[in-house]
Amino acid sequence: MQLTVLDPFRSNQPFPPLYKALEEPNGLLALGGCLSTERLLNAYRNGIFPWYNPGEPILWWSPDPRLVLFPDRVNISRSLAKTLRKGLFTVTFDRAFDQVMACCAEPRQASSGTWITDEMMQAYQDLHHQGLAHSVETWFDGELAGGLYGVAIGQVFFGESMFHKRTDASKVAFVTLARQLKQWGYRLVDCQVQTQHLLSLGAEEIPRSEFSAQLKRYCPAKPSTDAWQN
Repeated sequence: MQLTVLDPFRSNQPFPPLYKALEEPNGLLALGGCLSTERLLNAYRNGIFPWYNPGEPILWWSPDPRLVLFPDRVNISRSLAKTLRKGLFTVTFDRAFDQVMACCAEPRQASSGTWITDEMMQAYQDLHHQGLAHSVETWFDGELAGGLYGVAIGQVFFGESMFHKRTDASKVAFVTLARQLKQWGYRLVDCQVQTQHLLSLGAEEIPRSEFSAQLKRYCPAKPSTDAWQN
């Protein structure tokens, strides 16, 4: 099946239907286009996200199955509960968005590169300035120890990336976010693809068709008016 090539000058161009996504590599749907706010929001609302390496065209994905977390089903292990009780970390929201993205962009031990390009950084910073992208930070002795960022639409939070510099720092960020999202009336967290780290926190896989149906229901809905106001 031939992939759809998106026009970089038509931000409102519709994405192809999800059934056209490839099985291998799982979920690859389209290429090209741009990372404008309009296109990104259209992508997320339809269960699509960008992921590509430097030097590649923008690649758009919608894998099947989809890894999600229902905020009221977050799993807290005994060791993580102990860490939370100790209060080792201070958790904040939207205090250091650019710094969190920069830390997420740093090469991991398993690889020497990053998929968070300068173009990607700018696109999500733009979303953040419009109140659409958010970060969660964990601090240890005044220094950034871990965190995550993502995009919030309606009652859905689309997680993008997380990092940690101290043990459990990203888990504390994730669990604190899940608890807060539940209080704010969010119904779904998109975790994109399976990782053991996220599975251990209560994430689960659902069919892409079910994920798409959830987005149609919850993206137009409103969260609590105090969401992200702290």
